[in-house]
Amino acid sequence: MRTALALDGGRSLPRAVERVRLAESLGYESAWVTHIAAREPLQLLSAYAHATERIGLATGVVPMVLRHPALLAMEAATLDEVSGGRLTLGIGTSHRSIVEGWYGLSLDDPVGRMREYTGIVRSILRTGSASVEGTHHTARFSFMGYRGREDLRIVWAAMGPRMLRAAAELADGVVLWMCSPAHIRDSIRPVLDRALVEGGRSPEAFDVVAAVPCALTEDPEGGREAFRRAAFPYLQLPFYRKEVRRAHPDALASFDELLAGGDVDGAMGALEPSFTDDYAGIGDEDAVRAKVEEYRAAGVTLPMVSALGRHEGSLGVEALMEAAAPR
Repeated sequence: MRTALALDGGRSLPRAVERVRLAESLGYESAWVTHIAAREPLQLLSAYAHATERIGLATGVVPMVLRHPALLAMEAATLDEVSGGRLTLGIGTSHRSIVEGWYGLSLDDPVGRMREYTGIVRSILRTGSASVEGTHHTARFSFMGYRGREDLRIVWAAMGPRMLRAAAELADGVVLWMCSPAHIRDSIRPVLDRALVEGGRSPEAFDVVAAVPCALTEDPEGGREAFRRAAFPYLQLPFYRKEVRRAHPDALASFDELLAGGDVDGAMGALEPSFTDDYAGIGDEDAVRAKVEEYRAAGVTLPMVSALGRHEGSLGVEALMEAAAPR
């Protein structure tokens, strides 16, 4: 069964490189890296590419607002060539608070921006050039003596219905985070499948990649606390809040009330085991593997094992990788 691994650089790049080698030896289909505020993801994947031979490499995801689409097409084509055709390019809008607060840029019309952006990247990869004067982007670009891989896969970060429908039209898949198996099965897959069929595309050819937070641990409560810490910032971002509110309205309401009163510990405590265990595989090997399979049964074509942070009782990332490896 196809299984991926989330593998950001962490504190030590040499250790991350050793982990991607281990992931390849264990049969993971692909290694995915994020873009937050650490190592630049495409350069990190280049390091992974030079250390491995077979494992797929993917961004999950690159924020589109930070790069002109022609530049990202150049970078993606080059990294794909360096890796021997192993790249999947994941792109997303990021969030207004980050785009505006961190970078001083603007984020309006996210679906429209993604449409234009993807169209330019696709054109450059497929034909070698793009001539676009759109609402959000202008591109008058042609490769000179160079071409990328025409069928390089592009996947979107998408959760809301409008973005999911646009992804079904223009992308090769979606990447999900903080979406529970039940929410994927009941809300996300129906929107996607309907849009794919209406667009004359096969749902079987469209990837649904979902991060599966996991902790192989002798202390399940410690693992739950690690997930609470990981979830905390996302519960304050509008895109994720909409999804969590649909799945766990009472938990989110209690979290908001306590946090507004300055009780951070109480807000974290409001995320009870019924909340944490809905999203995360926490405990022994059986618990971890069962959660991965729950996501798969919900319609995820590529579960992405994502190690939760260190805590008392944790058996470590390498042990988790071995426990969750495809069989």
